Amino acid sequence: MNLLDRYLLAEWLKMLGLLLAATMGLLLMTALYDNLRDLIQVGADGGDILMYYATLMPSFLSVVLPLSMLLSLLFVLGKLHRNNELTAIRAAGLNIFATTRALWLAGIVFCGVSLLLNARVVPWSVETSRGLLESFEFRAEARRAPEASLGLVSSVAFDNQRQNRMWFINRYSRFSETAYGVTVSELDRHRRERTRIMAREGNFDAVRRSWTFRDGREIWFDPDLGEVMRTVTFKSKAMPHFNEDPGLMLLIDRKPNDLSFNELERITDYFSSENNPKVVRYEVRYYSLLFDTIGPLIILGIAIPFAVSGVRVSPAVGVSKSIGLFFTYYILTSLATLLGGKGFLEPMWAALMPNLAMTGLAAYFFGRMR
Repeated sequence: MNLLDRYLLAEWLKMLGLLLAATMGLLLMTALYDNLRDLIQVGADGGDILMYYATLMPSFLSVVLPLSMLLSLLFVLGKLHRNNELTAIRAAGLNIFATTRALWLAGIVFCGVSLLLNARVVPWSVETSRGLLESFEFRAEARRAPEASLGLVSSVAFDNQRQNRMWFINRYSRFSETAYGVTVSELDRHRRERTRIMAREGNFDAVRRSWTFRDGREIWFDPDLGEVMRTVTFKSKAMPHFNEDPGLMLLIDRKPNDLSFNELERITDYFSSENNPKVVRYEVRYYSLLFDTIGPLIILGIAIPFAVSGVRVSPAVGVSKSIGLFFTYYILTSLATLLGGKGFLEPMWAALMPNLAMTGLAAYFFGRMR
């Protein structure tokens, strides 16, 4: 790296650090406004609150990094433009790519950082902070309610098309990991009911990956006629071939934006062979997080052509155009996500098309630069 590379990179990284700190501080204030009162109401002490926000804040990095990169690039390159330093650099015989090569190398590094954030840091932050909040709520509920009513989730439905089983759980306690009011129907290949298990409660053994039901009844049907053939009551019944994980059952009813990359991957992997319309939204979100890793290069392609426009053009014009393109990118992303979630686009293409569109625009504007 020559003197220009080191100078430009140092100026940009300093401004990027300041903007990251400022935006993370603003998001921290927003998070405090949103749920600090809820934390206090569930009896969280100072240490609990500090731990919760320490684990929550890394989840915002994937959001603030692209915006901070754009604003810091516009500031640094606009400053070079105003001080006529770019004119001097061009007079020395350097083209725009040679001038900004250090930024492009840093952009490639930040693509790896984005991948690390989406694959490891943000999933850990989302899952850990959510687990902490749930534990605080369980602790508060334990003071005024019996154990069986802690962390209850109502009306859990799950269609296991792989093994032709349909589940309905009236209530599931995340605290005791017990399902109450369980109904499981086994279907034939034509999706007709063969057997049905109805039990007062059931538990999933994560080690053996099997369910045990208590105080229930097993019913056999004639699939052709739909009539009851036989019914047997039981006190306890182990079902070794019932291997559905209740954690997955609970994930499928959460909003895609509330799930981590790992949880989205788990859902898409499990339902990849099924034509389940509920999974499309999760696939779109999963591929969006995956393709967001090229975001730093797209931001460079948006910022540089306008920030280093000709000397007769005001830097404010280029800055406003690049910010407008940045928001256009997010509008395209939202539109493609909506179309993908409705089934009008394949999930992978719904996530990829905004990135391809902005890559094409960046290549066009770079080609016009002299």
